[in-house]
Amino acid sequence: MGFDHRRTVTFRLAQAAHAYRVRSGSRLARIELHSGQESLLKALGETDGQSMSDLAATLGVQPPTVTKMIGRLAAQDYVERRASKGDGRQAMVFLTERGKRTIDGIDKVWKRIEKDAVSGIDDKDRKRLRKLLRQIERNLGARENGDDHELALDEDTAQPAE
Repeated sequence: MGFDHRRTVTFRLAQAAHAYRVRSGSRLARIELHSGQESLLKALGETDGQSMSDLAATLGVQPPTVTKMIGRLAAQDYVERRASKGDGRQAMVFLTERGKRTIDGIDKVWKRIEKDAVSGIDDKDRKRLRKLLRQIERNLGARENGDDHELALDEDTAQPAE
């Protein structure tokens, strides 16, 4: 019998992430946003008036991705670009009144999805799950630089072979 990827933690993680994207996409559409846009608006809600490069770093995406997102959000009157006071060549991004009002809707969406996602999981397990997910994030982030090395997995348990 071959390797059963469906028994791995990473497969379950990918399935959960997909279910999250579907649910959040549906709920965000109700407040006229697309997935990803809410994170950008929340970042501006925390620190309004950021540069495109600062937003890209905060969101963990490439600058062209932020440029495209800002263009779409500006066209819908959620954000506006203004020349930097210190460097007129640099654009700073600010929330519009509509963008500021939308933050509450984003918070409601996130709270509802969180409630749905962790339904039936007690507080102790939620805390442990958050900790484990942070560790997985660190583990995978550390391998981004092509530092991957082959790891043999036990076919029955999908755990590292001894």
